[in-house]
Amino acid sequence: MILKYRELFNTQFTNKKYQEFKDDIASDFDYMPTFRVAETPFFISNELKAQLVEGCNEVIALIKQDNFKDLTDKALELNHKVLNEDEHTIFLAIDFGICEEDGAVMPKLIEVQGFPSLYNYQFNLYEKFKNHYPFLSELTPFFNGIEPQEYLSILEEVICNNHPKENVILLEIEPEKQNTKIDFYYCHRDIGIPIICVTELIKKGKQLFYKNENGDEILVKRIYNRVIFDELDLRTDLKLNFHFSDDLDVEWAGHPNWFFRISKFILPFLKGKYFIETTLLSDVKEIPVDLENYVLKPLFSFSGSGVIFHVKKEDIEAVVEKELYILQKKVNYLPIVQSMDGKVKAEVRVLCIWKKDDSTPTLLCNLVRLSRGEMIGVKFNKEKDWVGGTIGLLEQ
Repeated sequence: MILKYRELFNTQFTNKKYQEFKDDIASDFDYMPTFRVAETPFFISNELKAQLVEGCNEVIALIKQDNFKDLTDKALELNHKVLNEDEHTIFLAIDFGICEEDGAVMPKLIEVQGFPSLYNYQFNLYEKFKNHYPFLSELTPFFNGIEPQEYLSILEEVICNNHPKENVILLEIEPEKQNTKIDFYYCHRDIGIPIICVTELIKKGKQLFYKNENGDEILVKRIYNRVIFDELDLRTDLKLNFHFSDDLDVEWAGHPNWFFRISKFILPFLKGKYFIETTLLSDVKEIPVDLENYVLKPLFSFSGSGVIFHVKKEDIEAVVEKELYILQKKVNYLPIVQSMDGKVKAEVRVLCIWKKDDSTPTLLCNLVRLSRGEMIGVKFNKEKDWVGGTIGLLEQ
Protein backbone atom coordinates (compact mmCIF):
# COMPACT_ATOMS: atom_id res chain seq x y z
CA MET A 1 0.00 0.00 0.00
CA ILE A 2 2.77 2.44 0.93
CA LEU A 3 4.53 1.74 -2.37
CA LYS A 4 1.28 2.64 -4.16
CA TYR A 5 1.16 6.07 -2.50
CA ARG A 6 4.83 6.70 -3.16
CA GLU A 7 4.37 5.99 -6.84
CA LEU A 8 1.23 8.14 -6.98
CA PHE A 9 2.99 11.07 -5.33
CA ASN A 10 6.14 10.88 -7.44
CA THR A 11 4.09 10.60 -10.63
CA GLN A 12 2.07 13.72 -9.78
CA PHE A 13 4.96 15.82 -8.47
CA THR A 14 6.30 18.75 -10.46
CA ASN A 15 8.46 21.69 -9.43
CA LYS A 16 5.55 23.98 -10.32
CA LYS A 17 3.29 22.04 -7.97
CA TYR A 18 5.92 22.21 -5.23
CA GLN A 19 6.07 26.00 -5.61
CA GLU A 20 2.26 26.20 -5.44
CA PHE A 21 2.36 24.07 -2.29
CA LYS A 22 4.87 26.47 -0.69
CA ASP A 23 2.87 29.48 -1.85
CA ASP A 24 -0.17 27.97 -0.16
CA ILE A 25 1.74 27.79 3.15
CA ALA A 26 3.04 31.34 2.72
CA SER A 27 -0.44 32.67 1.94
CA ASP A 28 -1.73 32.11 5.49
CA PHE A 29 0.46 34.83 7.02
CA ASP A 30 2.26 36.30 4.01
CA TYR A 31 5.29 34.44 5.34
CA MET A 32 7.28 31.36 4.38
CA PRO A 33 9.22 29.40 7.04
CA THR A 34 12.96 30.04 7.14
CA PHE A 35 13.55 26.29 7.46
CA ARG A 36 13.34 24.23 4.29
CA VAL A 37 10.00 22.56 3.61
CA ALA A 38 10.47 19.14 2.01
CA GLU A 39 8.90 18.32 -1.34
CA THR A 40 7.33 15.09 -0.14
CA PRO A 41 5.72 13.52 2.91
CA PHE A 42 7.20 10.31 4.32
CA PHE A 43 4.91 7.31 3.81
CA ILE A 44 5.11 5.14 6.94
CA SER A 45 4.32 1.45 6.58
CA ASN A 46 2.25 -0.41 9.16
CA GLU A 47 5.35 -2.37 10.13
CA LEU A 48 7.38 0.77 10.78
CA LYS A 49 4.44 2.37 12.60
CA ALA A 50 4.26 -0.64 14.94
CA GLN A 51 7.99 -0.32 15.66
CA LEU A 52 7.70 3.41 16.37
CA VAL A 53 4.79 2.83 18.75
CA GLU A 54 6.65 0.05 20.55
CA GLY A 55 9.76 2.21 20.87
CA CYS A 56 7.71 5.14 22.20
CA ASN A 57 6.04 2.90 24.77
CA GLU A 58 9.44 1.76 26.05
CA VAL A 59 10.55 5.38 26.46
CA ILE A 60 7.28 6.23 28.20
CA ALA A 61 7.74 3.25 30.56
CA LEU A 62 10.96 4.82 31.84
CA ILE A 63 9.36 8.25 32.24
CA LYS A 64 6.46 6.72 34.18
CA GLN A 65 8.73 4.99 36.71
CA ASP A 66 8.00 6.01 40.30
CA ASN A 67 11.65 7.03 40.76
CA PHE A 68 11.90 9.07 37.54
CA LYS A 69 12.18 12.42 39.30
CA ASP A 70 14.87 11.05 41.62
CA LEU A 71 16.65 9.67 38.56
CA THR A 72 16.64 13.06 36.83
CA ASP A 73 17.09 15.54 39.71
CA LYS A 74 20.73 15.84 38.66
CA ALA A 75 19.57 17.36 35.37
CA LEU A 76 18.01 20.25 37.30
CA GLU A 77 21.09 20.66 39.50
CA LEU A 78 23.15 21.13 36.34
CA ASN A 79 20.77 23.75 34.97
CA HIS A 80 17.91 26.02 35.98
CA LYS A 81 15.25 24.90 38.43
CA VAL A 82 11.82 26.48 38.27
CA LEU A 83 9.35 26.31 41.18
CA ASN A 84 5.89 24.72 41.18
CA GLU A 85 6.75 21.78 38.95
CA ASP A 86 3.79 19.60 37.99
CA GLU A 87 3.53 15.85 38.44
CA HIS A 88 4.52 14.97 34.89
CA THR A 89 5.33 16.59 31.56
CA ILE A 90 2.55 17.77 29.25
CA PHE A 91 4.53 17.65 26.01
CA LEU A 92 6.68 14.77 24.87
CA ALA A 93 8.58 14.50 21.57
CA ILE A 94 10.36 11.23 20.77
CA ASP A 95 12.81 11.21 17.83
CA PHE A 96 13.72 8.06 15.91
CA GLY A 97 16.25 7.83 13.12
CA ILE A 98 15.09 5.34 10.51
CA CYS A 99 18.10 3.05 10.35
CA GLU A 100 19.30 -0.25 8.99
CA GLU A 101 20.37 -3.07 11.28
CA ASP A 102 21.25 -6.57 10.10
CA GLY A 103 19.70 -5.79 6.74
CA ALA A 104 16.33 -4.73 8.19
CA VAL A 105 14.62 -1.40 8.88
CA MET A 106 15.03 -0.45 12.54
CA PRO A 107 14.08 2.87 14.17
CA LYS A 108 16.69 4.05 16.67
CA LEU A 109 16.01 6.61 19.37
CA ILE A 110 18.02 9.78 18.72
CA GLU A 111 16.54 12.16 21.25
CA VAL A 112 13.66 12.73 23.70
CA GLN A 113 12.24 16.13 24.61
CA GLY A 114 9.86 17.12 27.39
CA PHE A 115 9.10 20.25 25.41
CA PRO A 116 6.58 21.33 22.76
CA SER A 117 7.49 20.96 19.12
CA LEU A 118 5.64 22.19 16.01
CA TYR A 119 2.24 20.84 17.07
CA ASN A 120 0.18 23.51 15.28
CA TYR A 121 2.32 23.75 12.15
CA GLN A 122 2.25 19.98 11.55
CA PHE A 123 -1.54 19.94 11.67
CA ASN A 124 -1.68 22.65 9.01
CA LEU A 125 1.10 21.11 6.91
CA TYR A 126 -1.05 18.00 6.53
CA GLU A 127 -3.93 20.17 5.31
CA LYS A 128 -1.65 21.84 2.74
CA PHE A 129 -0.46 18.49 1.38
CA LYS A 130 -4.09 17.38 0.97
CA ASN A 131 -4.92 20.60 -0.88
CA HIS A 132 -2.40 19.77 -3.59
CA TYR A 133 -2.53 15.97 -3.52
CA PRO A 134 -6.17 15.05 -2.68
CA PHE A 135 -5.45 11.30 -2.60
CA LEU A 136 -3.41 11.91 0.59
CA SER A 137 -6.70 12.30 2.47
CA GLU A 138 -6.77 8.48 2.45
CA LEU A 139 -3.82 8.63 4.88
CA THR A 140 -3.35 10.31 8.25
CA PRO A 141 -0.51 11.81 10.31
CA PHE A 142 -2.45 11.05 13.50
CA PHE A 143 -2.09 8.05 15.80
CA ASN A 144 -4.86 6.25 17.69
CA GLY A 145 -7.59 7.09 15.17
CA ILE A 146 -7.58 10.76 16.17
CA GLU A 147 -9.50 13.09 13.84
CA PRO A 148 -8.15 16.55 12.86
CA GLN A 149 -10.62 18.61 14.91
CA GLU A 150 -10.17 16.26 17.87
CA TYR A 151 -6.43 16.91 17.60
CA LEU A 152 -6.94 20.68 17.83
CA SER A 153 -9.34 20.24 20.76
CA ILE A 154 -6.72 18.22 22.66
CA LEU A 155 -4.11 20.90 21.99
CA GLU A 156 -6.43 23.66 23.17
CA GLU A 157 -7.31 21.69 26.30
CA VAL A 158 -3.71 21.17 27.44
CA ILE A 159 -2.51 24.64 26.45
CA CYS A 160 -5.40 26.62 27.96
CA ASN A 161 -6.68 24.38 30.80
CA ASN A 162 -10.11 26.07 30.52
CA HIS A 163 -8.72 29.56 31.17
CA PRO A 164 -9.95 32.49 29.05
CA LYS A 165 -7.73 32.78 25.97
CA GLU A 166 -6.52 36.29 26.86
CA ASN A 167 -5.10 34.95 30.14
CA VAL A 168 -3.02 32.27 28.39
CA ILE A 169 0.11 33.31 26.49
CA LEU A 170 2.64 31.68 24.18
CA LEU A 171 5.96 32.86 25.66
CA GLU A 172 9.18 33.07 23.64
CA ILE A 173 12.36 35.14 23.20
CA GLU A 174 11.71 37.64 20.40
CA PRO A 175 9.19 35.29 18.77
CA GLU A 176 9.19 37.25 15.50
CA LYS A 177 12.87 36.27 15.02
CA GLN A 178 12.53 32.53 15.72
CA ASN A 179 12.83 29.96 12.92
CA THR A 180 9.71 28.23 14.29
CA LYS A 181 7.54 31.35 14.36
CA ILE A 182 5.11 29.96 11.79
CA ASP A 183 4.06 27.46 14.48
CA PHE A 184 3.36 30.40 16.82
CA TYR A 185 1.24 32.08 14.14
CA TYR A 186 -0.82 28.93 13.64
CA CYS A 187 -1.19 28.53 17.40
CA HIS A 188 -2.49 32.10 17.68
CA ARG A 189 -4.89 31.55 14.77
CA ASP A 190 -6.13 28.06 15.72
CA ILE A 191 -6.05 28.24 19.53
CA GLY A 192 -6.51 31.99 19.95
CA ILE A 193 -3.83 32.87 22.50
CA PRO A 194 -1.48 35.89 22.22
CA ILE A 195 2.23 35.58 21.41
CA ILE A 196 4.36 37.40 23.98
CA CYS A 197 8.10 38.11 24.26
CA VAL A 198 9.77 37.51 27.63
CA THR A 199 10.70 41.21 27.77
CA GLU A 200 7.03 42.26 27.59
CA LEU A 201 5.97 40.62 30.86
CA ILE A 202 5.38 42.82 33.89
CA LYS A 203 5.72 41.41 37.40
CA LYS A 204 3.57 42.66 40.27
CA GLY A 205 4.05 40.67 43.45
CA LYS A 206 3.72 37.03 42.40
CA GLN A 207 1.63 37.82 39.33
CA LEU A 208 2.61 38.44 35.71
CA PHE A 209 0.88 40.76 33.25
CA TYR A 210 1.21 41.75 29.59
CA LYS A 211 -0.28 44.67 27.68
CA ASN A 212 -2.81 43.92 24.96
CA GLU A 213 -3.25 45.89 21.72
CA ASN A 214 -5.22 48.58 23.57
CA GLY A 215 -2.51 49.03 26.19
CA ASP A 216 -4.54 47.32 28.94
CA GLU A 217 -2.65 45.16 31.44
CA ILE A 218 -3.89 41.57 31.24
CA LEU A 219 -3.24 38.99 33.97
CA VAL A 220 -1.30 35.91 32.87
CA LYS A 221 -2.79 32.75 34.37
CA ARG A 222 -1.08 30.14 32.20
CA ILE A 223 2.09 30.12 30.07
CA TYR A 224 2.55 27.96 26.98
CA ASN A 225 6.32 27.96 27.32
CA ARG A 226 8.52 27.97 24.20
CA VAL A 227 11.60 29.54 25.85
CA ILE A 228 14.84 27.56 25.62
CA PHE A 229 17.13 28.40 28.54
CA ASP A 230 20.43 28.00 26.69
CA GLU A 231 19.25 30.70 24.28
CA LEU A 232 18.04 32.86 27.18
CA ASP A 233 21.42 32.53 28.91
CA LEU A 234 23.18 33.79 25.80
CA ARG A 235 20.91 36.81 25.47
CA THR A 236 22.52 39.03 28.09
CA ASP A 237 21.16 42.04 26.17
CA LEU A 238 17.57 41.25 27.16
CA LYS A 239 16.00 43.07 30.10
CA LEU A 240 13.43 40.93 31.88
CA ASN A 241 11.09 42.20 34.57
CA PHE A 242 10.91 38.78 36.21
CA HIS A 243 13.02 35.66 36.71
CA PHE A 244 11.95 32.13 35.84
CA SER A 245 13.19 31.12 39.31
CA ASP A 246 10.69 33.51 41.00
CA ASP A 247 7.79 32.08 42.98
CA LEU A 248 5.05 33.00 40.50
CA ASP A 249 1.31 32.61 40.69
CA VAL A 250 1.05 31.07 37.24
CA GLU A 251 0.42 27.70 35.61
CA TRP A 252 2.78 26.25 33.04
CA ALA A 253 1.72 24.50 29.85
CA GLY A 254 5.01 22.74 29.61
CA HIS A 255 6.82 23.37 32.89
CA PRO A 256 10.44 24.40 32.14
CA ASN A 257 11.91 21.69 34.39
CA TRP A 258 10.74 18.96 32.01
CA PHE A 259 12.98 20.30 29.25
CA PHE A 260 15.94 19.19 31.37
CA ARG A 261 14.50 16.03 32.94
CA ILE A 262 13.32 14.57 29.61
CA SER A 263 16.27 15.19 27.34
CA LYS A 264 19.46 13.48 26.20
CA PHE A 265 20.07 13.13 29.95
CA ILE A 266 17.90 9.98 30.02
CA LEU A 267 19.45 8.26 26.98
CA PRO A 268 22.06 6.30 29.00
CA PHE A 269 19.20 4.77 31.06
CA LEU A 270 17.43 3.30 28.03
CA LYS A 271 18.40 -0.21 26.94
CA GLY A 272 16.91 -2.34 24.17
CA LYS A 273 16.71 -2.81 20.42
CA TYR A 274 15.42 0.71 19.72
CA PHE A 275 18.13 2.45 21.74
CA ILE A 276 21.69 3.45 20.89
CA GLU A 277 24.67 2.83 23.15
CA THR A 278 25.03 6.15 24.98
CA THR A 279 27.39 7.05 27.84
CA LEU A 280 27.62 10.17 29.96
CA LEU A 281 31.06 11.58 29.14
CA SER A 282 31.94 11.77 32.83
CA ASP A 283 31.35 8.00 33.02
CA VAL A 284 33.65 7.16 30.10
CA LYS A 285 36.59 5.30 31.66
CA GLU A 286 38.62 5.04 28.49
CA ILE A 287 38.30 7.00 25.26
CA PRO A 288 37.34 4.53 22.50
CA VAL A 289 40.00 3.96 19.85
CA ASP A 290 37.32 3.83 17.13
CA LEU A 291 36.01 7.37 17.65
CA GLU A 292 34.90 7.46 14.00
CA ASN A 293 31.95 5.36 15.23
CA TYR A 294 30.84 7.90 17.85
CA VAL A 295 29.17 11.31 18.12
CA LEU A 296 29.79 13.82 20.92
CA LYS A 297 26.66 15.73 22.00
CA PRO A 298 25.88 18.32 24.67
CA LEU A 299 23.02 17.17 26.89
CA PHE A 300 20.80 20.21 26.84
CA SER A 301 21.39 22.03 23.56
CA PHE A 302 18.61 22.48 21.04
CA SER A 303 18.36 22.01 17.25
CA GLY A 304 21.64 20.12 16.96
CA SER A 305 23.87 22.92 18.24
CA GLY A 306 27.20 21.87 19.73
CA VAL A 307 27.18 18.35 18.24
CA ILE A 308 30.56 17.07 17.02
CA PHE A 309 29.95 14.41 14.38
CA HIS A 310 33.58 13.73 13.44
CA VAL A 311 34.81 13.55 17.01
CA LYS A 312 38.52 13.38 17.85
CA LYS A 313 40.31 12.47 21.06
CA GLU A 314 41.28 16.10 21.63
CA ASP A 315 37.60 17.12 21.38
CA ILE A 316 36.79 14.87 24.31
CA GLU A 317 39.83 15.97 26.29
CA ALA A 318 38.88 19.61 25.73
CA VAL A 319 35.48 19.21 27.40
CA VAL A 320 35.69 20.69 30.90
CA GLU A 321 32.17 19.91 32.17
CA LYS A 322 32.05 16.27 31.16
CA GLU A 323 28.79 15.67 33.04
CA LEU A 324 27.11 17.91 30.43
CA TYR A 325 27.99 15.73 27.41
CA ILE A 326 27.25 12.26 26.10
CA LEU A 327 29.25 10.00 23.82
CA GLN A 328 26.86 8.15 21.52
CA LYS A 329 27.42 5.40 18.99
CA LYS A 330 26.66 6.39 15.41
CA VAL A 331 23.80 4.70 13.65
CA ASN A 332 23.43 3.66 10.04
CA TYR A 333 20.66 5.86 8.65
CA LEU A 334 18.82 4.06 5.86
CA PRO A 335 18.05 6.06 2.70
CA ILE A 336 14.42 4.95 2.82
CA VAL A 337 12.50 7.70 1.01
CA GLN A 338 12.41 7.35 -2.76
CA SER A 339 12.32 11.02 -3.72
CA MET A 340 12.06 12.31 -7.25
CA ASP A 341 15.86 12.52 -7.55
CA GLY A 342 17.28 9.80 -5.34
CA LYS A 343 17.05 8.14 -1.94
CA VAL A 344 16.76 10.25 1.24
CA LYS A 345 17.23 9.53 4.96
CA ALA A 346 14.48 10.17 7.50
CA GLU A 347 13.97 10.92 11.17
CA VAL A 348 10.50 10.65 12.71
CA ARG A 349 9.51 12.71 15.76
CA VAL A 350 6.41 11.32 17.46
CA LEU A 351 4.46 14.13 19.14
CA CYS A 352 2.70 13.14 22.36
CA ILE A 353 0.47 14.87 24.90
CA TRP A 354 0.11 13.87 28.55
CA LYS A 355 -3.12 15.28 29.93
CA LYS A 356 -3.14 16.22 33.61
CA ASP A 357 -5.38 13.38 34.81
CA ASP A 358 -4.34 10.69 32.33
CA SER A 359 -2.24 7.77 33.52
CA THR A 360 -0.03 7.83 30.40
CA PRO A 361 0.87 10.07 27.45
CA THR A 362 -1.13 9.84 24.22
CA LEU A 363 0.63 9.54 20.85
CA LEU A 364 -0.91 12.22 18.65
CA CYS A 365 0.94 13.18 15.49
CA ASN A 366 4.41 13.31 13.97
CA LEU A 367 7.06 15.49 12.42
CA VAL A 368 9.60 14.17 9.91
CA ARG A 369 12.97 15.55 8.92
CA LEU A 370 14.58 14.39 5.69
CA SER A 371 18.22 14.74 4.71
CA ARG A 372 20.94 13.53 2.40
CA GLY A 373 23.58 14.46 4.98
CA GLU A 374 25.58 12.20 7.26
CA MET A 375 23.47 13.02 10.28
CA ILE A 376 20.01 14.56 10.36
CA GLY A 377 19.73 17.80 12.31
CA VAL A 378 23.42 18.72 12.04
CA LYS A 379 24.40 21.15 9.32
CA PHE A 380 27.48 20.36 7.24
CA ASN A 381 27.42 23.63 5.26
CA LYS A 382 26.41 21.85 2.10
CA GLU A 383 23.06 22.73 0.59
CA LYS A 384 22.82 19.26 -0.94
CA ASP A 385 22.82 17.75 2.57
CA TRP A 386 19.46 19.30 3.31
CA VAL A 387 16.01 18.24 2.18
CA GLY A 388 13.87 19.72 4.95
CA GLY A 389 10.96 19.24 7.29
CA THR A 390 7.78 17.35 6.42
CA ILE A 391 5.18 15.00 7.88
CA GLY A 392 4.77 11.23 8.05
CA LEU A 393 1.57 9.70 6.71
CA LEU A 394 0.14 6.42 7.97
CA GLU A 395 -2.61 4.17 6.69
CA GLN A 396 -6.00 4.92 8.24
